[in-house]
Amino acid sequence: MKDETTSLMALPPALRALLMQVSCATLTTVLFKMGLKNVFLQGPQRLRPGPNMVGFAYTLRYIPAREDLDRIEAFEDQSNPQRKGVEECPEGAVFVIDARGDARAASAGAILATRLQQRGCAGLVTDGGFRDTPEIAALDMPSYHCRPSAPTNLTRHHAVSINDPIACGEVSVFPADILVGDDEGVVCIPRHLAEEVASAAYEMTVFEDFVMECVRDGASIFGLYPPTDAAERKRFETWRQRKNR
Repeated sequence: MKDETTSLMALPPALRALLMQVSCATLTTVLFKMGLKNVFLQGPQRLRPGPNMVGFAYTLRYIPAREDLDRIEAFEDQSNPQRKGVEECPEGAVFVIDARGDARAASAGAILATRLQQRGCAGLVTDGGFRDTPEIAALDMPSYHCRPSAPTNLTRHHAVSINDPIACGEVSVFPADILVGDDEGVVCIPRHLAEEVASAAYEMTVFEDFVMECVRDGASIFGLYPPTDAAERKRFETWRQRKNR
């Protein structure tokens, strides 16, 4: 049974369905039209291609490690934010890690990633690196990082907080923001804008599918993309009705 926090943060099925059908490129354009330019996480790349990742942000923040604190015994402490975060990350969340863009040590490995998948998480993202990347890539859960990194997180990272605002890939990520990932990267959508953004992105996707079909058939982009020609706009409406989109 879902807890109250998960229920409050969970995405409505209709919203999730729309976001599963749109690309990060389209989302960044929609957000740019709304005045938001810094929404695409710089660095993280998907380990294995697949369907879109869609979920709400649940965050972990690292600061630089300190030798007197970050010893191997730290993993025995059940209040360790990394371990506690993995065990408390809600179903449907994307576990987002602020590693300060430092991939010299792993943000997480295959055991923690597998635990997140078993808990029903929608994805795993870091602006650092993962260890055990072949095993993480084989999971059904989408995962994004900057590059493989074998050393344990304790050599470079000290976990300090869970589910606080963080920076990941030079983007501000607040708890419950919506993360959408495709095979190109990850976009962060402010939660309060999610419905508007998803609707606009879907409409843009339908139109660009029409444009692509026209261009493949030899059409010029002038008057078509953007649609400044009234005849082209009418042709799009006819095409859309025919395609039932």
